[in-house]
Amino acid sequence: MDMQVDFGKTSQDYGRYRAGFPPAFFDRLQTYGIGKPGQRVLDLGTGAGTLARGLAMRGCTVTGLDPATTLLEEAQRLDQEAGVTIHYVCATAEQPGLPDATFEVVTAGQCWHWFDRSRAATEVRRLLVPHGFLVIAHFDWIPLPGNVVEATEQLIETHNPVWKLGGGRGIYPAWLRDVGTAGFEDIETFSFDVQVSYSHEAWRGRIRASAGVAASLSPHEVRRFDTDLRHLLAARFPDDPLAVPHRVFALITRAPAGKSRA
Repeated sequence: MDMQVDFGKTSQDYGRYRAGFPPAFFDRLQTYGIGKPGQRVLDLGTGAGTLARGLAMRGCTVTGLDPATTLLEEAQRLDQEAGVTIHYVCATAEQPGLPDATFEVVTAGQCWHWFDRSRAATEVRRLLVPHGFLVIAHFDWIPLPGNVVEATEQLIETHNPVWKLGGGRGIYPAWLRDVGTAGFEDIETFSFDVQVSYSHEAWRGRIRASAGVAASLSPHEVRRFDTDLRHLLAARFPDDPLAVPHRVFALITRAPAGKSRA
């Protein structure tokens, strides 16, 4: 049975508890010429707007795209708190409904794996200006033997056996093939690790906002899971806050000078 995922069901936890990309990520992008003031950016699968907001705060002109209206509403609320303006479009990466050659940068944070990747890559080429940038980025928790991430993933699997996203390393070599096949050029990647501090309450919120919990379980099942996670943290990981290892991964590539294959 396939897992049916709807992040719109967890929009409040998603907006409140999912840690955004750290400042060092945006600093690294700027070394590639990405994130300059006035740069026209499209953020695919924007969710609650974390990546879009980070670029808007650096002066970019940003459009965020997502099919979940509840997440876009949460993104707008967070934008108001941050004092930035982002234009949002309710659509999918495969059918964005936006004009050709509109953007200098297209980003996809924590979402490329949810797309029909071949179709999304073709659309990105159409939407980018010649030599425009595509950035596919991830900010993943990292399970290590005996750590809180490993224990939490095991609990998710107990409550949701169809969830198969655990055990990740935070590195995505398949994305290089995706963009190469679509005709992108000058492919580069970088990665680095950081520790993210979570209180017990915030970690529970972050996990509720994941694909394997509130985005795919019923409200009753979510409550049962959250109670079990609270007990697990108290028994095995009493330190509060927790230091949770994360890995940033980014692929940066450029559209060719010629026309899209679309």
